[in-house]
Amino acid sequence: MTVLNNLVVDSLINQDIPAIAVPPSSCIITKSGRIKSFEEGPLIKMLEMGFLPVLYGDAVLDSDINFTILSGDQLVSSLAMSLNAERIIIGADVDGLYTADPKTDSSARHIPHLTLTELKRLQHKIGEAKVTDVTGGMPRKMRELIPAVDKGIPVIVVNATRPNNIYKALKGQKVVGTTIERG
Repeated sequence: MTVLNNLVVDSLINQDIPAIAVPPSSCIITKSGRIKSFEEGPLIKMLEMGFLPVLYGDAVLDSDINFTILSGDQLVSSLAMSLNAERIIIGADVDGLYTADPKTDSSARHIPHLTLTELKRLQHKIGEAKVTDVTGGMPRKMRELIPAVDKGIPVIVVNATRPNNIYKALKGQKVVGTTIERG
C-alpha cells in the first residue's frame, strides 16, 4: 500500500496539490481491529497549513492482538466523521456499486443511487469480486462507511481507472458512479 500511496501523493504533487504521505501506523492504535486511539492533531495542523495528508490501509499496532491490518475504509469513515467531511469519494475499478461483480456476471445491475435505508436492505446483494482484498472487498467497504453516511456524509463510489473521475468527484462535478446518502 505504501507504493500505491506514494503514487497518489506524487500525482497530487504533480497537480500542484501539496500532499503529504502519512502512515496510519504512526498515529493509530486499534483494539481487536477497531480504531481505539487516533492522534489527529498533526493531521489537523497539516490541513490548517494548506497541506493534504494522504493516508491508506496499513498494518497498525493493536492493544489486543499486537498488530492488525487497518482498512482504509474504516480509516476514511472515522476521519470523515471526526473532521466533518463534506463527502467521501471511494475509488474502485468499476462504475460504482452493482448487484454482482460486473466483470464476471453479465446480469449485474448498476446501482446509481442509494439511501442509507436502501443500502442496509440491499447490502447482502452488493456484488463481491472473485478476488477480494484482505479487508473484505465491496460489502465490507459499505459496512465500514455506514456510520459516516448515518452522520450525513454522502459517499460517492466512482471508477478510479477512468481519467479525471476522482478529480471531477472531488470538485463536485457529475461522474458515473453510485451516490449513497442518508436519505
